[in-house]
Amino acid sequence: MKKLVSSSQAAQILGLSLQGIHYRIKKGQLESIKRDGKIFVYVDSKTTTKNPKQVHIQSDEQLIQVKDEQIELLKKTIKFVKKQKDREIQRLEKQQNKIMDVFQSEVDLLKSAFNEMRAIYKIEHNTESTSTISTEQSSKKTPRSSQLEFMDIKEFFIFMKEHNKTDSQIKNIILNKIKHGDKRFIYNKETKEVIIYKSDFLDLI
Repeated sequence: MKKLVSSSQAAQILGLSLQGIHYRIKKGQLESIKRDGKIFVYVDSKTTTKNPKQVHIQSDEQLIQVKDEQIELLKKTIKFVKKQKDREIQRLEKQQNKIMDVFQSEVDLLKSAFNEMRAIYKIEHNTESTSTISTEQSSKKTPRSSQLEFMDIKEFFIFMKEHNKTDSQIKNIILNKIKHGDKRFIYNKETKEVIIYKSDFLDLI
């Protein structure tokens, strides 16, 4: 047999909080009526009031369960964030490696260009050696046209400029002829010097 009690009495009898009583009423788990603005609940007359200690224990157990759920949620969140961090680190490392590869390629190109240009301009220091060869040939008392078998870099530049070639074009001509093995342009790897043998250079002008 059921008896009608107030919501606070029902909470004591059932060992629930007042919020728990209202929650069960809302879910239809407890039969209730409203009189003069107050809520009354039907409870089984055989139900005895629970010991306050038991109510306290249940409340603690519920609190622990909620905390456990929150801890589990935090663990999942931390795991997700860690995965995202690892992925971002890997992406940045790959991007950094690509940038370093491009940079190294540019450095290699600059080194190659620098070495080629240095070889061309260093020929200016060959004046002393060309002078020695000229002296040896002059001792044979041959005409000037047959004394010199080669020309220095300055003479070659002057000759080509007389045929409307720019400095840049002349440099490219020398580099290309050395690369393609033109016998008129000899590059000494040991001394880093270029020897240019005389010719009419009709194919260049």
